[in-house]
Amino acid sequence: MVAASIALTGCATAESKTAESKMANSEPAQVTETVSSITIFEDDNEGRINQFYDQKTFKAYKAVGETSFRLTRIGAGPNGETVVFGLPKADKKKGANTPAAMLWDGKLEATSFYGEMYKHGRIYVFDNKADMDHVRHLGHPTYMYTQIGAGPKGETVVYVLNKSNKKKKPVELMDKFKSFH
Repeated sequence: MVAASIALTGCATAESKTAESKMANSEPAQVTETVSSITIFEDDNEGRINQFYDQKTFKAYKAVGETSFRLTRIGAGPNGETVVFGLPKADKKKGANTPAAMLWDGKLEATSFYGEMYKHGRIYVFDNKADMDHVRHLGHPTYMYTQIGAGPKGETVVYVLNKSNKKKKPVELMDKFKSFH
């Protein structure tokens, strides 16, 4: 009976600490740095969100399924996914001060944004972070322009749009995608 009481007390304490840490993490971070442009490559795979800001590192990850250097945050995704930031060798000691992690945390802002999200056998292409966050939270875009078989391996490419550009063909975004592939 005493052992059960101690075990229950321990669980209650752990739950309280978890709730407090979640509350602390939910406060919006202040932007501490602005860059002219950033490119993000994201691969949703096996319950993990793998994010890269370096195309060379991303291509190496896609070839072997792992990255040599990473910053891992368990349960940090919008639906409790593990978030893994793939790092180039030069940035392996920067930890949370790498561009992708700072952007994720809201500490970095970019005047020009380009993102690709590899999910469900499709490539979602973005020209702003808010749209990428929306798709990550919701699971799919509200507005889009789709090209079946336009990806480098025949994937469907989904150009994510929003209310301000939903009636326009995303020609500039399509050209930017082609420049990476």
